[in-house]
Amino acid sequence: MRKIVIASNNPGKLRELDALLKPLGFETVSQGQLGVGEADEPHGTFLENALAKARHASRATGLPALADDSGLCVPALGGEPGVHSAYFAGREGARAERDARNNAKLVASLRPVEDRRAFYYCVLVLMRSAQDPVPVVADARWHGAISLEPRGGGGFGYDPHFVPAGMSCTAAELAAEQKNRVSHRAQALAALASRLR
Repeated sequence: MRKIVIASNNPGKLRELDALLKPLGFETVSQGQLGVGEADEPHGTFLENALAKARHASRATGLPALADDSGLCVPALGGEPGVHSAYFAGREGARAERDARNNAKLVASLRPVEDRRAFYYCVLVLMRSAQDPVPVVADARWHGAISLEPRGGGGFGYDPHFVPAGMSCTAAELAAEQKNRVSHRAQALAALASRLR
C-alpha cells in the first residue's frame, strides 16, 4: 500500500476518496489526522485551488498529496456557485448548517429560472512532493439539473437537489457505491488512475 495524504478535512470528500483509492492500492490519511489545517483557496479556478491545497498538504507532511477541488456550476447563474460552492451562502456555522444555507440560496436563485441545468465539476491534483514540477491532473463533469425540492439522505452538499442526467433520483438518493461509480469525483479519479498506470 502506498500512503497518500488527502488534502481535505471535508468528511464527505474523505469518505468518497478513501473508498475510491483503496482498490487502487493507496492507504489514505487525511491532513487533519496529521495536524494539518486547511489551505487558503484564494484562486478563481478549481485547478489553482487544487494545486495550492496539494502543495500545502505535501509540504506540511512530507507525503505525496491528493487534492480535490470541486463544486456545482449552474450556467443560468453565470457558473455560480462554482469555486465558492462550499461557502455560497457564507462561512458561518458548521458544515451541515452551511450546506442547508447554500441549498436554500441555490433554490431561491433558481426558482424564477426555467433552465436549471447544472454540473458538478471535479479536478484532482496528485503531487509526489511539494516541489513536484509535473503534478498529475485529472478532471471530470457530472451533468444534471437542479430540483427545487430536496430528496434523499445520502451524499453531502448539493446532492439532495442534484438530479443526474438520465436519472430520476437525486444524488442524495443514490447508494454510496453507485454514486462512487458515476460521480464527477469517480470519473476524475478513474482518469487519474489511468495516468498513474
